[in-house]
This record gives sequence, structure tokens and C-alpha cells, in this order.
Amino acid sequence: MDNRMVDLKEVDFAETTFVRDIENHVFQSIIFQCLSKIDGISLQESGIIDTLLGATEKCRGILVEQDQKKHSIFVHVELNVRYGVPIPQKAEEVQNKIVEEICSFTGLHVSCVHVVFKNLISETKEEKKQMLLSEKSSVEEFSETF
Repeated sequence: MDNRMVDLKEVDFAETTFVRDIENHVFQSIIFQCLSKIDGISLQESGIIDTLLGATEKCRGILVEQDQKKHSIFVHVELNVRYGVPIPQKAEEVQNKIVEEICSFTGLHVSCVHVVFKNLISETKEEKKQMLLSEKSSVEEFSETF
């Protein structure tokens, strides 16, 4: 046997490729959490067609497309806005928050955030929604007690 030492510089190793995939529902969840922190807006509510087709309430109105080659994503969000809220400022706030959250959590570049305001929320609808949410939380607290 030849006991010569092999110089590792002479050996060519194949370059290691690292792959990281993030499913669209992860992006949708991040965006949903981000939007839930912003006052004066709400996501589109699902209709009977969405319910029948199995669309989840959480992801309604949030579309994310990934560009694997450029390591970037495109976001399309459909929202309702409360009456009296300045739409240009609210759109800018939503866009900045989405970009900030996606970039910090995934490290990916957000190439576009398209915000579409679909409906206007009247004061009475918003108040009813808040009342329903407070009633639901009080019922949950009561049921957790027992």
C-alpha cells in the first residue's frame, strides 16, 4: 500500500446547494397577523361560495406569489376600510408593515404589495363586530372557567 498523503486541495468536491422553501400559507399567516395589528381595516369576509370551496377565513383576500429565481414575493391583499380613515395613508401603513414583517421573518425581498380596498365599513358595522367579539371572548372565558 502506498501511504502517501493526499492533498485535499487537489480533490474537487461538488458544491453544496442549500434549499429553503416556504409554503404560501406561511406567508399568508404572517400577513394575517400583521394586518390584525392595524386599526381601521379588516380582511374580506368569506361568502357562501368560499365556504363551500373550503377557503379558510384567515386567508381570504391574501394572495402570495413567489419568484424562486429572484428570491422575492408578490403580495395582493384585499381589505375593507373603516369610514373616515384616509385611504392613501392607510395603504402606505399596510404596505410598509407587510414588507417589514415578511423581510424580517423570511429574509426574502417583497417585490410588490398590491392593496385593494374592496368595501367601506360603516361605524355601525364596526361597533356590532366589536360587540360580537367581546361577547365571544366573555363566553370563552366563562367556558374555560368550568
